[in-house]
Amino acid sequence: MAQYLIRRALVNIPVLIGITFLIFLFIELAPGDPLAFWVNPELGSNEQAMALMRERMGLDKPFVIRYVRWLGQTLQGNLGFRFKNFEPVAAEIGARVQPTLLLIGTAMLFGTALGILLGVISALRQYSLLDFSLTALAFLSVSLPAFFAGLGGLYLLGLKWNLLPIGGMNTAGMEGDVRDTAQHLILPALILSMGYVASMMRYTRSSMLEVMRQEYVITARAKGLRERDVIYRHIFRNALLPIVTVIGLNLPNLIGGAVFIETIFAWPGLGRLYVDGALSRDYPLVLGMALVTSVMVLVANLITDVAYAAVDPRIRYQ
Repeated sequence: MAQYLIRRALVNIPVLIGITFLIFLFIELAPGDPLAFWVNPELGSNEQAMALMRERMGLDKPFVIRYVRWLGQTLQGNLGFRFKNFEPVAAEIGARVQPTLLLIGTAMLFGTALGILLGVISALRQYSLLDFSLTALAFLSVSLPAFFAGLGGLYLLGLKWNLLPIGGMNTAGMEGDVRDTAQHLILPALILSMGYVASMMRYTRSSMLEVMRQEYVITARAKGLRERDVIYRHIFRNALLPIVTVIGLNLPNLIGGAVFIETIFAWPGLGRLYVDGALSRDYPLVLGMALVTSVMVLVANLITDVAYAAVDPRIRYQ
């Protein structure tokens, strides 16, 4: 297992470098100038001052040199300073990581548990009214954009029915209150997990139905085993193998959806910070955010690979 883990970790190093290079290149090709944030159109632009500021920010150097410098500083743990307020990028991101991990983690736990449960029920009741109803709800959840679902949930559950708080992570003056944080977390986590629940349900249903047709399941029933034991020991446990992979592969969708959800619900996480950096053309912040999210996705994929190898030893030996 240790050798397998080392091999998988080493493969992620060139992948991460390639991701950062592409992101750096896309930012370079994007329209707009980061110095435009500091220009007052009513006063005009001072070319000498602009050139001096461009030099101080290192924007006067060629693309390749800037990337190599950024990569070298990043390897030393320095993500640079924001163009907008000159605050350290690492500190800005570090202050927002915990709320985002809390939101994504809650959405993933809820989506995984509910999705697997509904998938098992749908497979065991194949072609029933319940199966068709759950399938229709799954397609609706997948097709519904995150921002539309967020606005709908905010209006119905927050404004019209007044069941849950409509924004923020805490009520003013109640920072640190676990119960208050949980109440603010329910609605954004629920909306964020909708597509995840649908995806997990469909994969679980498909995997369960495939295993149910295997000969060893028919043999287990022919031996007179209780149906509960057949479902849990022979069907569900074997159907769970491909589902483990799906759990990690869906993490990028959760991170992307968190950008919209955090903006709609004013959740103080990485999503809102990313939007702020993109609107202000804050290149160091955007690069730092892209690096952090890429690491999160790669680590999630690595954990998924390890979990899959743990439950299926054949993967390690191959």
